[in-house]
Amino acid sequence: MSTIKSTPIRRRKLSDEVLERLVDLIQSGELRAGDQMPSERELMETFNVGRPAVREALQSLASMGMITIQHGERARVTAVTAESMINQIDRSARYLLSTFPKNVDHLKEARLFFEVGMVRMAAERAGPEDVARLEEALAAMESNLGKGRAFIEADMRFHRTVADIPGNPIYAAVSQAMLQWLSEFHADMVSFPGAEDVTLKEHREILARVKANDPDGAAKIMTDHLTRASSLYGVRARS
Repeated sequence: MSTIKSTPIRRRKLSDEVLERLVDLIQSGELRAGDQMPSERELMETFNVGRPAVREALQSLASMGMITIQHGERARVTAVTAESMINQIDRSARYLLSTFPKNVDHLKEARLFFEVGMVRMAAERAGPEDVARLEEALAAMESNLGKGRAFIEADMRFHRTVADIPGNPIYAAVSQAMLQWLSEFHADMVSFPGAEDVTLKEHREILARVKANDPDGAAKIMTDHLTRASSLYGVRARS
């Protein structure tokens, strides 16, 4: 007779059971994006559980980005996208960056790796419509030259557009998040005399290489742009 290793059977929390069933309702399409969730009372009666289990399950759904909860209103189902997924970690990421400054350097390094890969793919795949959107973003940078934050926003728009070109929504969401997390540092990095002109020139060169479908050239210019920028950031920080 074989010996069966004894392992304890753990009881699941009631809120976990409720959560699992609610997720099933959303994934099956019985509850769709935009629909109101049943009231707490209805959920208590449906699942034969108390209010604490229902509330804990709803909070878990909200933390997963699957519903939104507003005071005084019934929870509503939301569409889960790559962007909403990334947004769920936004607060934690900002805390990490503000509490451990070394992580800002890690983020800059990750951005360099990521954006060089993005611009290479963009140059391989860009069509006339993609180029036109990059040209619009560049025009916005030119029109906001010397306008501080407006220039930075246009700069970020250019980089987001590059990340959009491959057509992968996760790339676009990650790019947006990185830019947002760095944005509070970004103004200090490029808004002192002479820096905006250099930034604009580099973006023109990136656009030219993407338009020419030259991935190696685009990757080199993006690398030069971001490492030049990083060195300027360091000088600015020390001064």
